[in-house]
Amino acid sequence: MFNINAEIKKLPSKPGVYIMKDKNDTIIYVGKAVSLKNRVSQYFRKTNKTNRIKKMVSLIDHFEYIVTDSEAEALILECNLIKKNMPKFNVLLKDDKTYPYIKIDIKSDYPNIFYTRNIKNDGAKYFGPYANPGAAKEMINFIKERFQIRQCKTFKSNKRACLNYHIKKCLAPCVNYVSKEEYKRQIEQIIMLLEGRTENIIKQLEKEMKLKSEEQNYEQAAILRNKINAIKTFSEKQKVSNINEKTIDVIGMYKNEIEVCIEIFFVRNSKMIGREHYFLNNMSDESLQTILSDFVKQYYLQKKEIPSKIMLQEEIEDKEIVEQLLTQNAGKKVEFKTPQKGEKLRFVEMAINNAKITLENKTKEKQDMILHLKQALNLEKLPKKIECYDISNLSGDYIVAGMCTAINGTIKKNLNKRFKIKTIFTQDDPRCLEEVVTRRLKHSIKDSTGEFGELPDVIFADGGITQIKAIKRAIEKYNLLIPVFGMVKDDTHSTRDLIDENRMVIKLTEEQMNFITRLQDEVHKIAIEYNRKLREKEATKSKLDNIKGIGIKRKQELLKTFGSIEGIKKANIEEITKINGINTELARKIKEKLD
Repeated sequence: MFNINAEIKKLPSKPGVYIMKDKNDTIIYVGKAVSLKNRVSQYFRKTNKTNRIKKMVSLIDHFEYIVTDSEAEALILECNLIKKNMPKFNVLLKDDKTYPYIKIDIKSDYPNIFYTRNIKNDGAKYFGPYANPGAAKEMINFIKERFQIRQCKTFKSNKRACLNYHIKKCLAPCVNYVSKEEYKRQIEQIIMLLEGRTENIIKQLEKEMKLKSEEQNYEQAAILRNKINAIKTFSEKQKVSNINEKTIDVIGMYKNEIEVCIEIFFVRNSKMIGREHYFLNNMSDESLQTILSDFVKQYYLQKKEIPSKIMLQEEIEDKEIVEQLLTQNAGKKVEFKTPQKGEKLRFVEMAINNAKITLENKTKEKQDMILHLKQALNLEKLPKKIECYDISNLSGDYIVAGMCTAINGTIKKNLNKRFKIKTIFTQDDPRCLEEVVTRRLKHSIKDSTGEFGELPDVIFADGGITQIKAIKRAIEKYNLLIPVFGMVKDDTHSTRDLIDENRMVIKLTEEQMNFITRLQDEVHKIAIEYNRKLREKEATKSKLDNIKGIGIKRKQELLKTFGSIEGIKKANIEEITKINGINTELARKIKEKLD
């Protein structure tokens, strides 16, 4: 039995990582500490905690820890363990994006330009990241349209030039119509463009245009003039600020009572080349500093390309250590800045404002959908918490139930639940539903802060009127008033209608119907996968599992030696005793059980 108070006393006052686990031995939280003893003990003191931490602590059954040599090592290990185990009470960046870059193979005699998501140590030049893949592709298309570099993916010598040469989109290096020096001058101009040095390239092109005019080569001068105008237009289109910093990320955050939105602007060479946002749940009562700190560590410690400066609205925890680690990873000095005035502050405020707008738009869409669903279902209160149930079995065997939950119009997969049916032993979905919902409601009545949380505002059943009545019986046992509806499928097993307890079909909009369909698909998937898992587990069981004295290792050794259960049956006692750890008495017992 794990005694938390006794184990806390054993903790060393050294840096390291602590791993909180629930009764199922599932990792629910990973944290780092300068002093493991001080940090872990704080969780179990009667101090002010956020709702997220309170709930996490209530689920802790036991913990483990790893001592490290330094706080920096602990920070790296913490991030690696979070990424690997995805604990539900940590800040999780589930959509681990790989952003596109523009690549120029400058080591080639006649370099080309590529769109890529993989950065390699191959001597090529990479420009980015571009949060919007379309922006990277647009830039490549612009370059290939305005600069006469080769369009072919692989370069080889030819006897004649391709069509791109004849329509003035390539200098045809494949037939030696251009020298390496002249071709590389084009590449140098492209690099200047990608680095944001548009003034330099425009001056250079204007000089060339003037020279061509003086030589009365008006056709080439016109081509250069058009290129200059295109670069000016494209440059202005990209530019968002006269901020002096060349390579920075700007991070702004906004939160409401439901979610947090973090917005990142990617600024390269004083131009914003893209942006990205992330939504974080169950963090609304955490401090800005805590959220930003957790986000920044996860986001940047795994990245290869890191800007020189990262602008934040508030200073993060462990700032010096994170800067030190990022500097090592990037091979250049990386700093976090919290601007207090001027153009840099305005840019951070712009990121915050964009995060606010993004979150408000998302929240409004969900709120509108929930409000309209309330009206369609004729409910007394908003259906902020919706629970769905489905039963799965195979000819009356392996009977299980799945439960999925939607909070404020969003399906929360971390709240998915699975149930084994305990009292029904035949194929009877309504009675199974009654059992499951009775058990589930008991959890919230006993403890509304537990893993099931508050009672649902409405319940949807996968099925029709008999399933609705079964759930109503469970609800009535506790004298509760929770509306119940049935999700009815058609002959093709697709969601057809939502009905009430009077068999009335609820008229829903396309958006609401899509939402109901997603719920039904999710809960069906939970139940089916659990049923399949139990069947597969049963299929892998062996007759050896029920023999006292035969553990996993001896079972594996027996099957490895004799090939199968039938092989063991055919073996004599003397042969069986040759297995390490099996004496004559145990061998005789094995023979008796198998025969």
